[in-house]
Amino acid sequence: MKILIIRHGEPDYSIDSLTEKGWREAELLAKRMEKIPAEAYYVSPLGRAKDTAAPTLRRVGREAQVLPWLAEFRGRFLSPTKGEDRIPWNLSPQYWTRQPDLYDREAWRDHALYRAGNVNEIYDETIEGLDALLRQYGYERCGALYRCKENTDRTIVLFCHFGIGMVMLSHLLGISPVVMWQCFFMPASSVTTLVTEERIQGEVFFKAMQVGDTSHLYAGNEPVSNAGLYHEVNATGEILEAQ
Repeated sequence: MKILIIRHGEPDYSIDSLTEKGWREAELLAKRMEKIPAEAYYVSPLGRAKDTAAPTLRRVGREAQVLPWLAEFRGRFLSPTKGEDRIPWNLSPQYWTRQPDLYDREAWRDHALYRAGNVNEIYDETIEGLDALLRQYGYERCGALYRCKENTDRTIVLFCHFGIGMVMLSHLLGISPVVMWQCFFMPASSVTTLVTEERIQGEVFFKAMQVGDTSHLYAGNEPVSNAGLYHEVNATGEILEAQ
């Protein structure tokens, strides 16, 4: 099985849609995606994901099923330095790299940082939604593996967002979501590819072949957007956290 996780194009968050550049990215993405046979398409309920999917769906003559849990990750926490309500990938590396538990795929849940908010709750909601989707294709979660009667070559495509995409990778690859959020990036309109590996018949594990691939942009001479990346320092040299 193959799963393609696609982040929306460069966003205009003020209208929950895409910038002019984001629309160009979506069209270039569609040229790439029309060459990839897919069993099904799924999309976040948010406008920027739907708009990114639209050119692809138009080219292939298909519709996408809206999955509510594919909306951008809604879990929040309180900043340990400023006491503000924040998204869970908005952490200064000067802070989180000194917290050993945040590297652990289980212990991160019990860290005071995330116990105070609803990150655990939304994480569980997300992985339950993902596992329910995979069960539709015959893949049943068992520990860190998935059991199946037949490991097929079917491809499913998910148009969604950075935060939620990293949660799915965290679950499928057995890596702390904090590490995924802080150390990896999915550029706008990028394609992340996971495939199943069946070394023992009937049991599979997911492997990431590509994370954040933007080759369709290079092919179309379109620069890769930096939307979602944070400036390191301000004009006075003060270290900044994400906004």
